[in-house]
Amino acid sequence: MRHVLKIALAGLAAAVLTFGVRAEIGPDGLHKQDWFAVTFRDVAEDIEDAKAEGKRLALVFEQRGCIYCKRMHEELLSDPEVRDYINENFKVVQYNMFGDEEVTDLDGESLTEKSAARKWGLLYTPTILFMPDEVPDESMPASKAAVASMPGAFGKFTFLDMFKWVNEKGYEGEEHFQKYHARKIEEARKAGAIPNE
Repeated sequence: MRHVLKIALAGLAAAVLTFGVRAEIGPDGLHKQDWFAVTFRDVAEDIEDAKAEGKRLALVFEQRGCIYCKRMHEELLSDPEVRDYINENFKVVQYNMFGDEEVTDLDGESLTEKSAARKWGLLYTPTILFMPDEVPDESMPASKAAVASMPGAFGKFTFLDMFKWVNEKGYEGEEHFQKYHARKIEEARKAGAIPNE
């Protein structure tokens, strides 16, 4: 009996590894992470709250039925290394690209999630806007204040490196994200963390 139970558990573990982790889907049809922040979507207030927690604010736009959003949740955000780094350093607020929840932009305009997505020029899901660590002094839309954006879904190392680059304020320095990412990949290869191609 124990032998059969071990085989069944091994099969279950293999299935989970093969097919990834299923992400919970909320009533709005979006995939959910229990560590995402639920806020009133006032961007200035969320920047301040994130800072008070010692974090940066990231706004993630998704839509119902988005296969790339599903991949992001099941393959990236469920990966312990990725999840733990982001959760430790970022306050992530989820937006529905076609949603009707109220949003308050940095310029004070009150609008819906879908009108914010249009105003900010967002075309793809998922898209992540990385906000500055301080509320800007001048009035401007969140898209203009964002220090970086990540449109679309990427592999683990690109995805995680973007969060690290923003957290390290790489956007203030001379090293473009692509150079930073290439350097990090090379360092990981030399350390044996990823195979040489």
